[in-house]
Amino acid sequence: MSAPKELPKELEELQAPARPAEPRKKDESSMLDSLTLGHGLRLEDLVDREALGEVCRSFFALFGIPVRIYAQDGQLLADAVEDQAICRYVQGLREGRAACGATVSAVKGADPGALGEATHPCFTGAMYRIIGLDYDGKRLGRIILGPYLPNEVREVPRSLLRIDPGVDPDQAKALLPKMARVRPETVTRIAKHLQSVLDLILFSGHRALLTSQMHLASVRESYRELQERNQRLSDSFERLKELDRLKSNFLATVSHELRTPLTSILGYGEMLAEGIAGPLNAEQTEFVATIRDKGEQLLSLIKSLLDQSKLESGTLSLKMGDVAIGNVLKDVASTLMPACLRKGVELEVELPPYVPSMRGDAERLRQVFLNLAENAVKFTAAGGLVRLVVETEQSGTAPDDDVGFVLFATRPTAIVARVEDTGIGIPASERGRIFDAFYQVDGSSTREHGGTGLGLSIVKRIVEMHGGSIAVGANPALEGRVDRKSIPPGSRRTGFGSVFTVRFPLP
Repeated sequence: MSAPKELPKELEELQAPARPAEPRKKDESSMLDSLTLGHGLRLEDLVDREALGEVCRSFFALFGIPVRIYAQDGQLLADAVEDQAICRYVQGLREGRAACGATVSAVKGADPGALGEATHPCFTGAMYRIIGLDYDGKRLGRIILGPYLPNEVREVPRSLLRIDPGVDPDQAKALLPKMARVRPETVTRIAKHLQSVLDLILFSGHRALLTSQMHLASVRESYRELQERNQRLSDSFERLKELDRLKSNFLATVSHELRTPLTSILGYGEMLAEGIAGPLNAEQTEFVATIRDKGEQLLSLIKSLLDQSKLESGTLSLKMGDVAIGNVLKDVASTLMPACLRKGVELEVELPPYVPSMRGDAERLRQVFLNLAENAVKFTAAGGLVRLVVETEQSGTAPDDDVGFVLFATRPTAIVARVEDTGIGIPASERGRIFDAFYQVDGSSTREHGGTGLGLSIVKRIVEMHGGSIAVGANPALEGRVDRKSIPPGSRRTGFGSVFTVRFPLP
């Protein structure tokens, strides 16, 4: 027997912990610091234009003075204006139109300066008030009030009469008073009131912007952390898959190398039992029987390991054919009957008069039900009962007349096989895991019953390869949900019992 091969060196590398990801620079932090300190703020980012326009319209309706609000770059954000009669008259003159354009450009470009306020005269005698719009000590834009007519202007100014030869003094004198007339101190109060309102809007906008950016930064950081975590999980998953592959290869290799010498051991044990090497006394016969019995157990374990390796690698194939499931259960019962008699467990097989055949691998299906029935016998105490039951699920309804019976007779849609026992049962909390490879309900080294935890995992995979399903539950007969006649009067309850239900759909 050759020594088992050592695991490849790559295994040690795969078992090494993953390196932590390099920390990324958080640009969001510097951006939030800038927003908190007010650096880089723009008026258009802090205010809602519709709300700003509503403020302008309210002030215009209240005081009759046109209001315009500009961003620091000269972009008009909101206004509430009305063409003045004198302005329309002047713009109808060639020189007047040019003068109006120059005045408007000068007003838009006027700097309120450090004081935050400036005035700009118009050749019509009107005035413009330019107010700096500041927030947290930083200039964000400008408010322009006007044109309005100062209270002291009562006559047509000479600048208006000189602007164009076509100016009619009488018409200008008639139109000029239609412009809103306001005292300078009143304009100052209006400007301060408007600034107070805008300060509140800017404060609320800054807080909302900061909150929004903090939320976005938090979401980005959470997303980044989630990506890193997913990457680490993905890397770990790939390493685990590779470890699982190496484990499967290792088990397959070891199993093959154990099987060869074990076959020889069993063969020589059989020859000794047959007396080929000479007659054996009673004690020697018992020793040889023990060798053969334990060898068969070890061979069964090796076969399970090989089956598990094939299932994990996807190389297990089925030899499909027509299978009579009733015959499979009868064969299983015949195999287990000696063990049941030795243990004092009653074994029953219940079959309906007719069970349709199904497509499957007869040997693998026998393996499925033999494993389930062996477990049932193993975990059922003396005096208990193990039942192998087959039923068919039907579909459709049949009329009473003979013709209808032929045309619309029910047809079987599935074969359902159950392995019931009155043994110790399986706790409800464990039923979801018993089909996992190598998992055992009692994993302690001192457990009463042997086994590797591979059988049910292999059973489930083989059933699913046949297109079927398997489920486990408590024995309903022991919970009072069905007729107790399924438990003979002479049988005693030895536990909560269990029922494994295997269902194969029919085409």
